[in-house]
Amino acid sequence: MTSLRLFAPATVPVHPSAAWYLADLGKFRGMQTLYTRQSPQRLEALRAHALIESAVSSNRIEGVSVAPGRLRELWAAPRPLVP
Repeated sequence: MTSLRLFAPATVPVHPSAAWYLADLGKFRGMQTLYTRQSPQRLEALRAHALIESAVSSNRIEGVSVAPGRLRELWAAPRPLVP
């Protein structure tokens, strides 16, 4: 526990622009919670779209061509529960 005392007397100056960014992050985190509660279906649709686009892009980097519709079918297929 003595190692934590080394940090206690030191105050780290925060640049004003960094303080603004930190305040914005706090505000957006609250908004994220609000959106999660208000429209979970819309967020799930956006998440699915992002996953599909990510898979298409990753495959393209690897030199594999897969239609987004095919990935959408695979992603929407029921997945077995893993114990």
